[in-house]
Amino acid sequence: RLIAPEHARLYVTRIPSGDHLTPESIATMKEALTSSAALLPATADFDVVGYACTSGTAFLGEETIEQAIQAGVRTRAVTNPLTAAIAQIAHLGLDRVGIVSPYISEVAEQLRAAFETRGVNVAAALSMEESSEAAVARITPEVITRAAQQLVAENQLDGLFLSCTNLKTLEVLNPLSAQLGLPILSSNQALAWHMTRLAGCPLSSVS
Repeated sequence: RLIAPEHARLYVTRIPSGDHLTPESIATMKEALTSSAALLPATADFDVVGYACTSGTAFLGEETIEQAIQAGVRTRAVTNPLTAAIAQIAHLGLDRVGIVSPYISEVAEQLRAAFETRGVNVAAALSMEESSEAAVARITPEVITRAAQQLVAENQLDGLFLSCTNLKTLEVLNPLSAQLGLPILSSNQALAWHMTRLAGCPLSSVS
């Protein structure tokens, strides 16, 4: 939906992860990064490879992820939702940013610290305290919308980031932005935005 086939060829591989999203389960993904990247077509020279895990990036580190992926596949650039969101926040000139996430507090705090270390002013954050990956994937757009509305109602914000590539956010981005009068970013949207910019191709609009 975000990267149209007439603009780019998109290949996907998977990385094993645990049933629950905890610092320990996130750490295990590090060992599979290179081998998972190596499952992508070996003869291809990619413009960009994206690692689609926001919390994983916050714990493992952007440089660690880039090095592991570069060891498994030939690519001109590597990105992830954290790097992508920071780039888009800077592009939009957002100062006070709010974060809505499904994570347990330990994961949410690490994510906030990762943003703030990179110079993003996280003015407020709301976490749903959910550790089960299956449950995160079943959080409805209505629940996400209510969480975003609550955070904006209680805080003065310039923009909002909906964190986690497992959240079903695409259909709520534009309606929420129009309703709240703020740019609304999400992990998948920001990742696609950054990947298309790095690859030099257009980003499809999502209504």
